[in-house]
Amino acid sequence: MIHVELINETQDASLEQERLVGAVQHVLQSESISSAEIGIAIVDDAKIHELNLQYLGHDYPTDVLSFPLGANQHPLQGEIAVSLDTARAAAAAYGWSVQDELLLYVVHGTLHLVGYDDQDPPSARRMRARQHELLSQLGLQPRDDLESGDELRDSEPPPGGAAPVVAPGEEAS
Repeated sequence: MIHVELINETQDASLEQERLVGAVQHVLQSESISSAEIGIAIVDDAKIHELNLQYLGHDYPTDVLSFPLGANQHPLQGEIAVSLDTARAAAAAYGWSVQDELLLYVVHGTLHLVGYDDQDPPSARRMRARQHELLSQLGLQPRDDLESGDELRDSEPPPGGAAPVVAPGEEAS
């Protein structure tokens, strides 16, 4: 049995919670996982920054963090934290909805929980291809180019914090 629990720490009532839970279930089933306990936390940038610093030593906010709970356990157990603030900024930059950006984060985080890795270019390409396939199955066409060489949209920001988000038509300062 697959059990997915979503906690919305942002109190944003417009989130499509059932869609996000369904996406995690879809990824797990597509990866032939029939037993899992997964938690999803929708948080703000301050909280994900805190988690990123505490667990990974990265002193900046990020889009998604995945935390497998125990190695090779049955059922699969893990937690996924996604930033609503980052999703809002990225959605504007990529020209799609915040809900779609959150769906991307949840799929990406779930793939990490089932063993996908994006730490080197070949692994990142494999993960990105699977992510695109799953998003397409969920009715979403990703807005980035798989062949562009830009393997990760969520790459590490420059020293000093998160990369600035620049609205279309504006220049970075």
